[in-house]
Amino acid sequence: MKMRANRQISIWVLLVALSVVLALALVAGGCGSGSATTTSQAVTTTQGVTTTSGATTTSGPTDTSTTVAKSDLVLASTTSTQDSGLFDVLIPAFTKAFPQYNVKVVAVGSGEALTLGQNGDADVLLVHSPAAELDFMTKGYGVDRKAVMYNDFIIVGPASDPAKIKGLTSAAEAFKKIAAAKATFYTRGDNSGTNAKELTIWKAAGITPTGAWYVKTGQGMGETLTIADQKAGYTLSDRATYLAKKDSLKLEVLVEGDKALFNQYHVITCKAAKNVQGANDFMNWIVSADVQKNVIGTFGVDKYGRQLFVPNAGQVQ
Repeated sequence: MKMRANRQISIWVLLVALSVVLALALVAGGCGSGSATTTSQAVTTTQGVTTTSGATTTSGPTDTSTTVAKSDLVLASTTSTQDSGLFDVLIPAFTKAFPQYNVKVVAVGSGEALTLGQNGDADVLLVHSPAAELDFMTKGYGVDRKAVMYNDFIIVGPASDPAKIKGLTSAAEAFKKIAAAKATFYTRGDNSGTNAKELTIWKAAGITPTGAWYVKTGQGMGETLTIADQKAGYTLSDRATYLAKKDSLKLEVLVEGDKALFNQYHVITCKAAKNVQGANDFMNWIVSADVQKNVIGTFGVDKYGRQLFVPNAGQVQ
């Protein structure tokens, strides 16, 4: 009986021990999950930056730059500003200051430029035909008109000078001698500012030029100079275009300095402009002190030793 009792005790102890071990195992397992419900967060990794889901992430500095939307700005001007090379300096400087504009230059005679402005085919004008400009403004086609710069016209011709005009101080007198000698004279005949000035001088000389000696080119200033050079004839030119082409010409400056040869340029904003803001920005920019001094005022000095255009915004009407 005693042995049986001892065996029952051993079995009971073994059962208790097993119960304790099982209880401990359950407790250990519970420590991993806990009695409360937990939710693990999803992890998102973007280019090396780890964040929990729901957070906003970036892969580096945010690029806040935007592409500037460009609008077209049509500038109608004279062939002299184009042929002299001024626009090669002027337009890049303007678009640097106003990158929102895509400037389209239409280089024609002043008369045609004014027509483009009247018809709404140009937003702003840079021209040099004062009488035609005033008529343009009087008829209400222009909004504002401001002086920009000036240079002068010159009478050029072959070194042989068949009309013997070299050294004269009167443009009208020079034209009289050219007509009397029936020396070939090349006129642009394109209603440009230069053509308008030429006709004014003929009128002052009391002459209506006609005949085989008076030849119409219908071309811009640069082309007309080339034709006159090739044919050894006379012509009237703005000084800037002549200097820009001088190295390729045999033509000489024969008459200069007459007050009648003064050549003033104005900027005009057009009533029918499609880009009104652009036209105003260009006008205000080109007459500003900085542009007058550092862009227009220095143009040509390094190459020709002199200004090709003299800024005079605000000094004359």
